[in-house]
Amino acid sequence: METPNFLLANGSSSLSLTPKYILPQDNRPNLSEISTLASIPIIDLMESSALVVDQISKACEEFGFLQIINHGVPLEICDRMMAVTADFFELPPEEKAPFFTTDHTKQVKLFNYYIKDGSQNKVCMWSECFSHPWHPLDDILHLLPQNPPQYRDVVVEYAKEIGVLMKRLLSLISQGLGLEKDCLEKNLCEKPILRAQGNYYPPCPDPELTLGLNVHTDLNALTIVRQSEGVTGLQVIKDGEWVAVEPIPNAFVINLGDQIQVLSNGRYKSAHHRAVTNKTQKRVSVAMFYAPSRDAIIGPIQDLIDEQHPPLYREYRYSEFLEEFYMQEGTRRMVKEIFELKNYSKE
Repeated sequence: METPNFLLANGSSSLSLTPKYILPQDNRPNLSEISTLASIPIIDLMESSALVVDQISKACEEFGFLQIINHGVPLEICDRMMAVTADFFELPPEEKAPFFTTDHTKQVKLFNYYIKDGSQNKVCMWSECFSHPWHPLDDILHLLPQNPPQYRDVVVEYAKEIGVLMKRLLSLISQGLGLEKDCLEKNLCEKPILRAQGNYYPPCPDPELTLGLNVHTDLNALTIVRQSEGVTGLQVIKDGEWVAVEPIPNAFVINLGDQIQVLSNGRYKSAHHRAVTNKTQKRVSVAMFYAPSRDAIIGPIQDLIDEQHPPLYREYRYSEFLEEFYMQEGTRRMVKEIFELKNYSKE
């Protein structure tokens, strides 16, 4: 089994940028080219419902990304979740190593993303990722880390809060499309796939040569992200330029996945985004993913189709989408594009 370099050093050690992490020229981040003219919409969920629906709809159409404040999830629970995630990544390598796997079917896994260069060699991202279900937890709780000792209890508590917020957001996004409040939730099926992913980005000797996460869209439906405060890294593309998603105190970043772009018949965007690194500060994020069940049939919602808005995508089973996703591993994935209908003219 290949062991990533980061498992050979904990967070306090000095890491070297070996060729294994140096991206081909075309994939490097060009950090000097970040736009300062645009910023991700920030939406206060305490505002009137009609205003919030309108603001979310506009953000979903223009960016596919937004930040929310006054979301109802207690700050103390968020802080604890971020702390136990950071503590896990900073464990000694031998404690983390049993979780490392390249097997996609593992419920609980520690892994590195990678891309393939022109010679089909793997170039790893400058990050570690730790993934497991966030609901239901009963059957897998014993598989989660025993150290840090509070990890399991904190995940349970955090997941309950995120579950309430996720349901609320899906309702607001549905209303923004002019649909019934529960429309998206129904279309994503009764037993969604719910996964948590912690991402750890150690300080990097040369951030211009590598990435924390490569350019991608999320394959799922909806993602709720908590970022380290005071450390910028997440970036989203808007009108051909990279825009930094600045960390805001006690805010969540919300981004749409491919399934909502398809369900909305292209009206809402699943935007390309990436994570960059920096020389001096570690960065941690926790992403909570909401995806359809494998058996869910996904396609443009019928109420959003008419003569002026013909369907842009064919229907598919989500398991088919996942199969295509894993076939494209190591590339800049273009999965939903496989399911476009021929009458879809690209912008």
